[in-house]
Amino acid sequence: MQERLQKLISQAGLASRRKAEEMIAAGQVLVNGQPVTELGSKADWTQDRITVAGRPLRPARAQHYLLFYKPKGVVSTMSDPEGRPTVAEYLRKLPERLYPVGRLDFHSEGLLLLTNDGELANQVMRASTALPKTYWVKVAGRPNEEQLERLRRGVYLDRRKTAPAQIRWLAQSAASGRDRQRAGVYRTSSDNPWLEVVLIEGRYHQIRKMFQSIGHPVEKLKRVGIGKLRIGNLKSGGMRALTPAEVGQLRVAARSGQRTAR
Repeated sequence: MQERLQKLISQAGLASRRKAEEMIAAGQVLVNGQPVTELGSKADWTQDRITVAGRPLRPARAQHYLLFYKPKGVVSTMSDPEGRPTVAEYLRKLPERLYPVGRLDFHSEGLLLLTNDGELANQVMRASTALPKTYWVKVAGRPNEEQLERLRRGVYLDRRKTAPAQIRWLAQSAASGRDRQRAGVYRTSSDNPWLEVVLIEGRYHQIRKMFQSIGHPVEKLKRVGIGKLRIGNLKSGGMRALTPAEVGQLRVAARSGQRTAR
């Protein structure tokens, strides 16, 4: 059966659907030896010979889903033109080639979802409202409640207002002391506290810009949750496979988020 090329490329785990569309537009995809640049073009696994950037396209042998604790000072992409360390260096021994879903900036650390399931990755990227991201943030000084309430309601960054956010002191959050310690939050103080921030959007350097706007720049930032997935006992540079139940929950949340966004 014929399917859109970008869907086949994402199903093969080669790239997200968005990246696949860019590769098609750039003329990097051939069907039966002929370049195809129209995004609506279709092909059939069983009848057509498809190559992407010179590589034969084949269905992924198996689908894998991992939760990875990205260390600080690592780029959350497979390559970097500046030569900085990337997540690819942590994935070389895996049996399948996996890709990060979304990004976490170079100076931050914490959870990234890795998979070769391009279709699910595409759903997750579009399902921000159903997959809130949870961060633990240490800022310079102590913001007052009026300042935090401004951030909760939304502030203008780059001429666009942020979506409402959940913000509370970490000591008051549902996270236990053991969870805080596992995530590297060993101590906090009234003068220099940690906060828990939950976002339903993921704009570039959003949390850093939010706190900079109220005069309390971020000193440390860790992503500790993606939807219902939590950091648990993962250590920096470590990873674990998602359970079948977690994959199922992720699929349901992603589909729900896509319907909400329509």
